[in-house]
Amino acid sequence: MILYEYPFNERIRTYLRLEHLFRRLGELIPRSHPLDHHYALATIFEIMDVAARADLKSDVLKDLERQKQVLNGYRGNPAIAEKVLDDVVRQVESCFSAVNGTAGKAGQSLTENEWLMSIRSRAGIPGGTCEFDLPGYYAWQHLPAEQRRADLERWANTLAPLAESIHLLLRMLRDSGAPQKVMATGGQLQQTLPQGRTFQLLRLRIDPSMGLVPEISGNRLIVSVRLMRQESDRMQASNENTPFELTLCA
Repeated sequence: MILYEYPFNERIRTYLRLEHLFRRLGELIPRSHPLDHHYALATIFEIMDVAARADLKSDVLKDLERQKQVLNGYRGNPAIAEKVLDDVVRQVESCFSAVNGTAGKAGQSLTENEWLMSIRSRAGIPGGTCEFDLPGYYAWQHLPAEQRRADLERWANTLAPLAESIHLLLRMLRDSGAPQKVMATGGQLQQTLPQGRTFQLLRLRIDPSMGLVPEISGNRLIVSVRLMRQESDRMQASNENTPFELTLCA
């Protein structure tokens, strides 16, 4: 099954983008080839760009505090294992302290590294990191893989509090939804959202053997899914009745 996710607000959209970049970084750093480490460094710069949003740190702290209050509301519920609840609350508190204790925006300490910033200023230019533009960076790429990896891990560690918080918040958000089987009649589904609840994320699972790609749109009132099939070099709307799994997360 292929999983597609659709955020209902800009805050969750930013979280998903950061999660995507952190996953890519986690894949690239353990590798050894200089090209992999070049793209790992480029990913760090991308994370810094996304994290530069003025209210991101405040949003993360507010969401962590809100989740802590929700979790503490479950205390005394006989259906909830207190030990598991305590462990999750500790994770939330740990993430809150780590993010709150970070000075400025995520990766701000890296902006004080003139060598890194010289690479960052050239990384957005096509071919801008050639050896004649950045000989120092070219020399770094010829260092032993272990040394390059240690540098990357040191730089990435400055982003670790944000990465852990984003991972925890998205995991808890995804766990809040209950999957349901639905049918796209004639390749389309429109579903009115229950009133009184604010959904933040839609998750859609579909069998890849069907060869269909969902186009998702939605707001606080309604969700619309249109299934498309790639034919030749363009996408065509499907008119088939197609089952898939839908999860709404609040």
